[in-house]
Amino acid sequence: MTAWETLAKVMFPDVEKTPDDYEKQYPPRDLPEGARVVRIAPSPTGFLHLGVFFTAMVNRLTADVSRGVFFFRLEDTDKKREVEGGAADILEGMNTYGLSIDEGFVAPGEIHGEYGPYQQSKRAVIYHTYAKSLVEQGLAYPCFCTEDARAAARQQQEAEKARTGYYGPYAICRNLTPEQAIEKIQNGEPYVVRLRAPGDPERRIKFTDLIKGTIEMPENDEDLVLLKSDGIPTYHFAHAVDDHLMRTTLVIRGDEWISSVPKHIQLFSLLGFKAPKFAHVSPIMKEDNGGKRKLSKRHDPEAAMHFYAEQGYPKESVLEYLMTIANSDFEDWRRTHPDDDRSSFPFNLKKMSVSGALFDMNKLNDVSKNVISRMTAEEVSQKVLAWAEKYDSAFYNLLVKDKNFTTGIFNIDRENAKPRKDLAKWSDARDYTAYFFEETFEPTVELPETVSSEDAKAIINAYLAANVPTEDKQVWFEAVKALCPALGFSPDVKAYKQNPDAFKGHVGDVSTVLRLAVTGRRNTPDLCAIMNLLGSDRVKARLTAFSDSLTN
Repeated sequence: MTAWETLAKVMFPDVEKTPDDYEKQYPPRDLPEGARVVRIAPSPTGFLHLGVFFTAMVNRLTADVSRGVFFFRLEDTDKKREVEGGAADILEGMNTYGLSIDEGFVAPGEIHGEYGPYQQSKRAVIYHTYAKSLVEQGLAYPCFCTEDARAAARQQQEAEKARTGYYGPYAICRNLTPEQAIEKIQNGEPYVVRLRAPGDPERRIKFTDLIKGTIEMPENDEDLVLLKSDGIPTYHFAHAVDDHLMRTTLVIRGDEWISSVPKHIQLFSLLGFKAPKFAHVSPIMKEDNGGKRKLSKRHDPEAAMHFYAEQGYPKESVLEYLMTIANSDFEDWRRTHPDDDRSSFPFNLKKMSVSGALFDMNKLNDVSKNVISRMTAEEVSQKVLAWAEKYDSAFYNLLVKDKNFTTGIFNIDRENAKPRKDLAKWSDARDYTAYFFEETFEPTVELPETVSSEDAKAIINAYLAANVPTEDKQVWFEAVKALCPALGFSPDVKAYKQNPDAFKGHVGDVSTVLRLAVTGRRNTPDLCAIMNLLGSDRVKARLTAFSDSLTN
C-alpha cells in the first residue's frame, strides 16, 4: 500500500466500494444514436423562477428533438439556504406549465429511474468513493487551512498584486506529505478535500459551446475544494460525479457557469470520465430606463412562475411565448403552421440568443390572446372556473351558479374564422364578464357626443315597442335598421357619410345606445348574442332603467 493509499484509507475509513463498482451499477444508457441525455438540477433554495423554467424547457425540447431523456436531479447540499417546500414548488410549477420529466423527480414525492439517488444529499458515499480514489492517486489531498490562514494568504496576494485563490505557492497544504496529513487528521484537525490541479494558466483550453460557439479560456490551476469539512461535496465535484454516473451527454445551464468550465473539464479528465458537451443559456433580459438588465427575482414579479399562475396565464400561452424567446425562427414557423403542435417545431440550440433575449409582457399578452382565441367555449369556461376557484372565490361563486350560462358567455364571438381576442389571461375574465351578472353590472349614463338624451330615450322606447327577436343576428340587425328612419337616423352608414346633415346619426349610433344601456360599455362582443344570453326580461329591465336615468 502506497503512502497516498494509506492516507485515503485514514480519510475515508468507511468507504468500501470502488469507482468500478459504480461504473457497473450505472452502465451507459441504451438509447438511439444521437439521443441527448439532459437534466435540470436546481437547488431548493427558493421557488421556481422564469430563468430555471426556461432552461428546463430548453432541456425538454433538446431531449424531445433527439429522442433522448430529460431528468430532474435535486442539488440539495446547501441546507442553510434551503427553503421548505422549495423542491415541491419547483416540480409542481414545471408540471403545471407543461414540462414533463422522464426520470428522477417527476412530481412532488414521485421518483422514477435506475440512475438514482436523484438527490445529492443521499449520494454522500458515492462522492466519498471518488474522492478517495483521487487521494489514492495523489490527485487530491486534505487541506487544514483555517479561515485566518486563508485570509492572510489573500492579503499577501493582494499586496503582491497576484490573482486571489488557492493555487501554486499559495496552496499551503498542497505540499504536505501523506504522513504529515495523517498526523493532523489523527490530532483531530478539521479539513476539506482539495483537488491537486495540474493546470497551467499560461496554457489555454478550447471547447465548443452549442449555443455560444467556440470558447477559449486559461487552464484551471486552482486547487478547488471537492468536499467541505462536513463531507458535503461542492457543486463542481458533485456535477462531475453525478453527470457522469447519470450518463448526461449535454449539460444545458445558465451562462454564469461558463467561467467554471475549465474546472469542470479538468475534473472530468482527472476522474477518468468523458466530459459531456456544454450549452450555456443567456439570461432573460428586461428593458429598464432605456437600457437592459437581467430579469430580477427580487424586483420583477414576472420573474416568478407563481405570477403566471396567479394571473391565470394558460400553460400553452407561457410555453408558446417562451418558444419565441428560445428560437428566433419560431414565429415564422408558427405563421406557416398555425394549427400544428409545438412539438413538431424543429428546435435548435444553435438558434438561441447568444446575448440574452428580451422579455416583453405585451408580446406575452398578444401570444396568449391568440392561444385563448383558438380554445372552445367549453375549454375556456372550465379553465376560468378552475382558476377562479383557486384565486378568486367571489368570482367563482358567480360563475358556478349556472355553468351553462357561463359557457354561453365565452361562446359569444368564438369558434369562428375570426374569433375575438379579449382575454390574455383568466384574471381578465372578471372584467370581461362583469356586465353579465347583476352583482357586478355597472350601469352608465354616458352617451355618444352625437346623441342627445331625448334621442337616446326615443331609441330605447322604439326598440322596446318593436319587441325585436334576438335569436338571429341578421334578423336582429335588420330590425334595428328598420327603426332608424322614424328616429331621424340613417340605416346605412355610407349614406350618412355622403350626406351627414340629412340625419341625426346612423345605425351604429343607435346600436351604441342600446349597447350602453344593456352592458354599460361601448365595446363588447356581438350585442345580439349578449341580449339573447341575458334573456328578454333582463334586457328590458336594463333598457328601462337606462331610459329612466336619462329622464332623471
